[in-house]
Amino acid sequence: MSGPSKLSDKDYSELLKPMARELSALARWVAETNQRVVILFEGRDTAGKGGSIEMFRRVLNPRQCRVVALPSPNERERTQWYFQRYVEHLPAEGEIVLFDRSWYNRAGVERVMGFCTPDQTQDFLNAAPEFERHLADDGILLFKYWLCCDQAVQEQRFENRLNNPMKRWKLSPIDIKARAHYDDYTQARERMLAATHNDYAPWTLVDFNDQPVGRLTVLRDFLDRVPDTELSLADIPWPPLEHKPFKEQYGVLEPIPSYSAPPEKHKHKHKHKHKHDHEDEDELT
Repeated sequence: MSGPSKLSDKDYSELLKPMARELSALARWVAETNQRVVILFEGRDTAGKGGSIEMFRRVLNPRQCRVVALPSPNERERTQWYFQRYVEHLPAEGEIVLFDRSWYNRAGVERVMGFCTPDQTQDFLNAAPEFERHLADDGILLFKYWLCCDQAVQEQRFENRLNNPMKRWKLSPIDIKARAHYDDYTQARERMLAATHNDYAPWTLVDFNDQPVGRLTVLRDFLDRVPDTELSLADIPWPPLEHKPFKEQYGVLEPIPSYSAPPEKHKHKHKHKHKHDHEDEDELT
């Protein structure tokens, strides 16, 4: 977990289990009825996009579910139609695509940090509704989530990334600069919502000051907004083995020795403890 939560790890796991089963059933419905699903995860840095996506990904078949997290556009991509590099990642029949940030970069980080001009942002805001109308008209189920958190909470999470070696990779120079633009991001978000929230591609804002609660909120909302996905399981013949089960046998090589936990007195030697080491982790068992 990341930061304080009103849910214990055990409570979170217990609440997630039934929804994880629903998500698994939904994925089977997507595959068997040839649906195409796109979920966009947008929001402030540290809000919890990665943890939310991981919550979905752990349940879903990796052959059916893809995560798209595109880097900054290269020189060639910067000369393309803006939406072009995202279009190639849209789902085929039976697929679910999770975007860790999306084409809305132009309305957020690119606008606030000066990576595009005001005219380019306005062009995007004019074009995005039409682009998404084409997706909806073609039958794609599009869900757009914006994850919200207060600046005090964001600062705590930045500090965790700064002081936790296992999370330091998440901290970038842009994060340092973005701290001075909290209000600018709010204004950019409101402008984006005013231009791109509509009946066929609505936005959903979720409070992520408490990340575990936020993840459950996103999943519950998503499951409730998808059509009835209840499908009976097909019968698969599964006859018993005609012989006693075999044991592994080795000739050329044998398995390496199994892992053995170190003695208790050596467990924490040279180990540095950090608060919230388990940021963005979910327990699905």
